[in-house]
Amino acid sequence: MVTVPFVPTPHEVAKKTLEIAGLKPGETLVDLGCGDGRVLIIGARDFGAKAVGIEARSDLVLKAALNVSKAGLEDRVLIVQGDFFKLNLSFADVVFMYLLSSVNERLRPKLESELKKGARVVSHDFEVRGWKPSGKFAVRDEYREHQVYLYVVGEDPL
Repeated sequence: MVTVPFVPTPHEVAKKTLEIAGLKPGETLVDLGCGDGRVLIIGARDFGAKAVGIEARSDLVLKAALNVSKAGLEDRVLIVQGDFFKLNLSFADVVFMYLLSSVNERLRPKLESELKKGARVVSHDFEVRGWKPSGKFAVRDEYREHQVYLYVVGEDPL
């Protein structure tokens, strides 16, 4: 199991990232390392998506579940405690990641083998080495500029 420090994506950056991904109503968003659930909540509430968060830390699973409940989105958001390397991701339309480049690199073969053509992967601040992004976007919040990398499965050279 991979452990990555919990650094929350600012709300405005999360929303812009999901816009960049082209998340549509009825699609399934998966957040690998969902932390407090904010990306899932934005995806379900603002984009009409179904959302699945995978989180290893039990304290964050509880926090995310509480936040989803407060938002009244239990019918559209599922939080799973576990190792995202061990769960099949073939159902995802959009995968959100705020992980380290080294973790993204380890995830790359799994994403290549499991995601369907046209699925989008958006990575906050850390690229997926070995993939050429379909787009790289600068997103500012009140503190700094964030980089968002967009990858589309089935596009060269993914």
